[in-house]
Amino acid sequence: MIFVTVGTHEQQFDRLVKSMDRLVADGAVDEPVFIQTGYCVYEPKSCEWKKFLPAFEMRSRMEAADVVVTHGGPSSFIEAMAAGKVPVVVPRRAELGEHVNDHQTDFVHEVAERQGGIVPVSDMIDLPAAIEEARRRTADGMSFESHNAKFCDELELLIERL
Repeated sequence: MIFVTVGTHEQQFDRLVKSMDRLVADGAVDEPVFIQTGYCVYEPKSCEWKKFLPAFEMRSRMEAADVVVTHGGPSSFIEAMAAGKVPVVVPRRAELGEHVNDHQTDFVHEVAERQGGIVPVSDMIDLPAAIEEARRRTADGMSFESHNAKFCDELELLIERL
């Protein structure tokens, strides 16, 4: 199963949703795909979808998925990494009305270059190959260790001392 999330940003990300829907309709993806569509105008015809999901369901779907495809928001792709996936990350682009500027593009490329652990996609034609690359890298055991709990514990201790 492939899980796709466009996050909760108020602008549409129809480019990603349409591309995934088309891959399923054309048979290029032969497995179930669930898309969290957010504020997209386009409604998928070949994929199961819902505009928004509660946090627990997002996490559950990421953990159950073979591949996670996400927009370039760090919260979304880091959550996928914490669920043990190498996510496919498609940054939103300002010139397409998907965001207010191109910070996602810059950030995604910086993360891919410095940290790795993600498969960035700039051109939707590369999406099928990126999905297979993410699947392979996840199966090879790439893992991401979240330090959020440790950070929160240390912050709590620091606040208590104040």
